[in-house]
Amino acid sequence: MSDLILFWHRRDLRISDNIGLAAARKRSQKVVGVFCLDPNILERDDVAPARMVYMIGSLQSLKERYQQAGSQLLILHDNPTQAIPALAAALNAKAVFWNWDVEPYSKERDRIVTETLKTKGIEVQNNWDQLLHSPEDIFTGSNKPYTVYTPFWRNWSSKPKTEPVEELKDAENLTPAEQEAAHQSGVVELPTAKDLGFVWDNELVTQPGEAAAQEKLEEFCDSHLGEYKEQRNFPAVHGTSQLSAALKFGVIGIRTVWKATETALENSRSDEEQSSIRGWQQELAWREFYQHAMYWFPELAEGAFRELLQNFPYENNEEDFQAWCEGRTGYPIVDAAMRQMNEIGWMHNRCRMIVANFLTKDLLIDPRKGEKYFMQKLYDWDLSANNGGWQWSASSGMDPKPVRIFNPATQAQKFDPDGDYIREWVPELRSVDTEYLVTGKIPALESEAVGYPAPIVDHNKRQRQYKERYQQQKEQFDKTLTT
Repeated sequence: MSDLILFWHRRDLRISDNIGLAAARKRSQKVVGVFCLDPNILERDDVAPARMVYMIGSLQSLKERYQQAGSQLLILHDNPTQAIPALAAALNAKAVFWNWDVEPYSKERDRIVTETLKTKGIEVQNNWDQLLHSPEDIFTGSNKPYTVYTPFWRNWSSKPKTEPVEELKDAENLTPAEQEAAHQSGVVELPTAKDLGFVWDNELVTQPGEAAAQEKLEEFCDSHLGEYKEQRNFPAVHGTSQLSAALKFGVIGIRTVWKATETALENSRSDEEQSSIRGWQQELAWREFYQHAMYWFPELAEGAFRELLQNFPYENNEEDFQAWCEGRTGYPIVDAAMRQMNEIGWMHNRCRMIVANFLTKDLLIDPRKGEKYFMQKLYDWDLSANNGGWQWSASSGMDPKPVRIFNPATQAQKFDPDGDYIREWVPELRSVDTEYLVTGKIPALESEAVGYPAPIVDHNKRQRQYKERYQQQKEQFDKTLTT
């Protein structure tokens, strides 16, 4: 058996601050990367073309980074449960390393790959990389996983954070004979997104690759982090990091990101700056809270956490759903957000909450339909964060507040007071007075003149209907608990 270690990349598309890759390099100089294009994922109907463009671009960057380190990244396009063990055996690898994931499909896939490799006598080593603290590290006083964020944050934030690890360097590549064996076992050239059937011709919010992510982090910390708490809720303002795709695909290491926040705290000049930096740290903790939740409660991927909401009587009107998808509900802030996502594959987080709350509370549509539509459009879609956000908005998840209803007009008045965001994404309304834009009370004649639809539902009426249905559901649920 050779000294070769195969490192299997999944959502860690970088060679810097990669815990599993660093561990492999400590064991051997001969470390080769592999990424498997998984048909089980690529052939689903909820894969966003923009997300595939970002992923392929990040893989291209990763290939170049491996070459700079003296090695290479191999590409497979097959079921990983067969392809990874077959490649490892063909290369006579002594071990396969990879970083764990929290998602149900990934955990089952990894279990099968582990068993297959061990039957071939090939060592397996796994590490936690995408989290600052593993799910096994953060428990309640009764040794159970957290289901409420605030106590999770208190525990999580009190623990010391690991420093970034050294990037891969001075690695050794395959021999010509091993190169041939790799190609014989299914290694292919990296395809384009179009080769895989995904067409996305628009610009991405963040460019793919390690260098772009690092540049984005530095620009955010230098220019926006100190005002994050004040600006993060205003979609017309560039006040968020826009690192969500980089974190989803692991194009940047979470320890690198956290280290940047600590450096920013050390250099902060006011209480306001410190408050903003800690506010962003709390958002990073929210990300981990949802990932821990997905790890311990995999049923979240299928439906509501709150049993009361698991069979809620949604109306699921298909015409209303299509109007929501296309951004023609007659509610300007909702339509602006949906059109932003449809056009650029990204939506501001405040707007994600607004449109999700509107779909579930105003249109009375099952949040799983909206969750899937987000999956089909967002370039930064992440199962844990998307699911957690949708369940928060739908009042079906891990949230102490039983019912949360947003008024779209109030949200617009508070977070887009000048109508700049609405005007950017709903161009037919650019000439409409700001008061009409942010209240949604556009005169019928003016709406008709510019071709903008009237509101498809009455918010106040639907709010009452939702509350009535919720109360009826609660009464029935409570009865089942007492019988």
